[in-house]
Amino acid sequence: MLKLMYITNNPSIALIAQKHGVDRIWIDLETLGKEERQKNINSVKSHHSIKDIEIISPLLDSSEMLVRINPWNSDSVNEIDSVIKAGADIIMLPMWKTPHEVARFIEAVGGRVKTVLLLETKQAAECLDEVLEIKGIDEIHIGLNDLHLSYGLTFMFELLANGTVEQICNRIRAKGIPYGFGGVARIGEGTLPAEKIILEHYRLGSRRVILSRSFCNTEEITSLEEIDKLFEKNISALRDFEKYAETADDVVLSENKNQVKLCVDKILKSVLEKKINE
Repeated sequence: MLKLMYITNNPSIALIAQKHGVDRIWIDLETLGKEERQKNINSVKSHHSIKDIEIISPLLDSSEMLVRINPWNSDSVNEIDSVIKAGADIIMLPMWKTPHEVARFIEAVGGRVKTVLLLETKQAAECLDEVLEIKGIDEIHIGLNDLHLSYGLTFMFELLANGTVEQICNRIRAKGIPYGFGGVARIGEGTLPAEKIILEHYRLGSRRVILSRSFCNTEEITSLEEIDKLFEKNISALRDFEKYAETADDVVLSENKNQVKLCVDKILKSVLEKKINE
C-alpha cells in the first residue's frame, strides 16, 4: 500500500499521525528560493528547524523521520551532517537540476541514512536518465507544485493528465528505484478527486504520497482530540479505498486515466473563464 507522509513539526500531531499509520513524519527545512517560486500559489511554506528533528525523532517508533533540506548550496554538507546528527532517517534533496548536484548530495550523505530526490524541475526531468545511473539513490518523489511551475503550466495535475508523470515514472521504474508523486486530499475531496489520484498511483506503480493540508488542516483545527478523530477517519477511508484500487483491473485504471484528463481539462477551462471575466 501507499507509504503516507505528513508534514508537521508539532510533536503531539506527529504522534497522532504515527498512531494512525502515517509512515513518515516530514520536517521541512527548505527555505532557499521557495517563497519566491511559490508566491502566487497556496502551498505549504513551513518554518521548521533542526530542533524539531531532535524533539520528534526520539518519539517515533513506527514512523520514519524524513527531512527535506535546502537545495544544494555551499552549506549543504554542514546541513546534512546536522540533520543526520539530529535524528533523520531519510534526507530529501529538493530543486536539483544537474547530475553533479545529485552526486554531491549522495556523497555527502555517505550511506548514513536513506536518500530521496525530489524531482521538481524541468531540468531534472531532462537529465533524469543520467541521474539514474548514480549509485546510492534510495527513492525519488515527483513534486508536482514546483514541476508544473517549471513547465509553465496552470494546474499541477496537468502533469498527470498530459503524460509527463507517467513518462517519468516509467524511466524510474526501469531502474528498480521506488518512487511516488504529489499529494492527496481526504477521500471524497480535492480539486481533482482523491480517488482518481489514488487510482493513478496504482496504475503508475507509485507507492509514496504526501497527505495534503486539506487531509487535516491543523492551522484551522487546534483540538488534539478532533485532530485524532480526523486522522483515524480519513486514513481509514483512504486505506479502504486502496483495497479497491489494489483489485482494479486494466480496464478500470485506463478509464480512470481518461477521467483524470477530462477533469483536468474542465478545471483548466474554469480557470481560463475566470481570468477572462476578471
